[in-house]
Amino acid sequence: MSPIRKPLDGTAIGLMILLCACWGMQQVAIKAASPFLHPVLQNGLRSLIAALLIVGVMRWRRQGFSFRDGRFWPGIGAGLLFSGEFLLVALGLLHTTASHMVVFLYTAPIFTALGLHLLVPGERLSFSQWSGVLLAFSGMALAFSNGFSTGVDPDMLLGDAFGVGAGMLWAGTTVLIRASVLSEAPPTQTLLYQLGVASLSLLATSAIMGYWRGADMNGIAWASLLFQGFVIAFASFLAWFWLLRRYLASRLSAFSFLTPLFGVALGVLLMNDPLDPRFVAGAVLVFAGIVLVNLRRG
Repeated sequence: MSPIRKPLDGTAIGLMILLCACWGMQQVAIKAASPFLHPVLQNGLRSLIAALLIVGVMRWRRQGFSFRDGRFWPGIGAGLLFSGEFLLVALGLLHTTASHMVVFLYTAPIFTALGLHLLVPGERLSFSQWSGVLLAFSGMALAFSNGFSTGVDPDMLLGDAFGVGAGMLWAGTTVLIRASVLSEAPPTQTLLYQLGVASLSLLATSAIMGYWRGADMNGIAWASLLFQGFVIAFASFLAWFWLLRRYLASRLSAFSFLTPLFGVALGVLLMNDPLDPRFVAGAVLVFAGIVLVNLRRG
């Protein structure tokens, strides 16, 4: 018998706000440490740290793991998509601001809705959700046009494009999990596939491309790495699934829209990211579209 999920109380609301603030801080942390530790190397190391912690949790809980349960190839596929997402985020942050990256990365729900509409029965988009898709794409176009403004570094367009690509790969990961046998797998197993493949592929990429050279493990680099590995990829995951086991998922998801807002605000406050009026207007349209897309029927 499934446990009864509760409406949100003060504990759930406070924890969700804290989680959204942490998730919004992630791109800022990577960007801040990028002069000392290449972003691709950061993501490889943080994935390795989190994977080892997940293995520890699974052993503590005595959860089994098998490569012969029919989930291996979907798990590898999800891991490769996950790796590609963070590769594009890492490379994109070398060209654009943390504020831009968080907005374009969080277009993922739009691409997720389109993918589920095409591939998963029962996930067809309603008229209002299609309106949200069109609104979000209009916002993306408006936000992108900021890169053509006089005085704006045209290199930012490349970083913004990487952000959109990362959002598409994030959506692809979600759709693959939802449409495959991974949808019935324990969350720890699915995450372990993603983190394990990401750590191997991103660390291998760092070795091949020479991203290890010039690494300066100073206080900022260590703080970013530990924050990403322990807080983001491990602790926030456990907290999120703790909430999902106790509270209504639809109410929790509504709070997740705070994440890009925190990301933009923290980028401006901590990194002095500039905010062009067209980018702000485009971001508002993107957020409004995401809200419409996530208004489920019934």
